Amino acid sequence: MSKRLLLWAAAAAFAVDQASKYLVVYGVDLINRGQIDVLPPLLVFRYGENRGINFGLFQGDTDAARWFLIGLSLTICAIAIIWLNRIRATRAMLVCGGFLIGGALGNVVDRLIFGYVLDFLNMSCCGFRNPYVFNVADIFIFVGAIGLVLLDGKKGG
Repeated sequence: MSKRLLLWAAAAAFAVDQASKYLVVYGVDLINRGQIDVLPPLLVFRYGENRGINFGLFQGDTDAARWFLIGLSLTICAIAIIWLNRIRATRAMLVCGGFLIGGALGNVVDRLIFGYVLDFLNMSCCGFRNPYVFNVADIFIFVGAIGLVLLDGKKGG
């Protein structure tokens, strides 16, 4: 496994996530404005504090829930690293693994600093109003996980 490629992809995903949160939440003052219509309804910045997992599932406003989700994220990162070490991972799989890990660590840092994950992206379309907000880390996690499934080494990736 090229640990360097995995590390660079994880570092890039982490940096893009953290920079986007800082720029949008604090740079354009979303934290106080609450909502900014960018390209409504397709893209709206809406401030959110997620104490659960994706889409606000399993919301927990306790320290135990926070630390459980931090532990779960770190465990998933460790499992991904171990799995990618054991298989013949392609370069694309390493990038996807790095995206998943970097995104997960971006959300872990939020939980450590704030006690929740900063969310700010809301997308709706075609008469459907999406009530959920998410962040760039969630995009990296989703792309990374789907990529790993689609590029599984057993299929020749």
